[in-house]
Amino acid sequence: MPAASEPLRRSSKDLVDAANEIAPPISLDEGMELLDDDSVLFVDIREPGEWERLGIIPGAYRAPRGMLEFWVDPESPYYREALDDGRRLVLYCGSAWRSALAAATLHEMGRTDVTHLDGGFSAWSKAGHPVEELTPR
Repeated sequence: MPAASEPLRRSSKDLVDAANEIAPPISLDEGMELLDDDSVLFVDIREPGEWERLGIIPGAYRAPRGMLEFWVDPESPYYREALDDGRRLVLYCGSAWRSALAAATLHEMGRTDVTHLDGGFSAWSKAGHPVEELTPR
């Protein structure tokens, strides 16, 4: 195990860049075009506090990043059928870093119908695109 003072072999930026090669993001404009497409499911992989504080893309399925692989896997006891109903998945997080890594991981699992939103929720809301507010628990 490398000592804490040794440099990492790969930076988080390197990982995100590699993930974007595996699962390239879609633009905000493409996302807007897909928003009402019944063959697409937007999936918010941020944490519940982010959903409550900032809202979500209207109609998005909420799946925290830490559970996503388990919720997508039919062999997992945590499987969620909504994430495996034939729709293309468009993941998003706050800034498109977590979603890049998550989309690439799902590709590695065999879900090649997955992409993610360039710039994430921050860019989406900054562009004035629709946001659904959630009532805190």
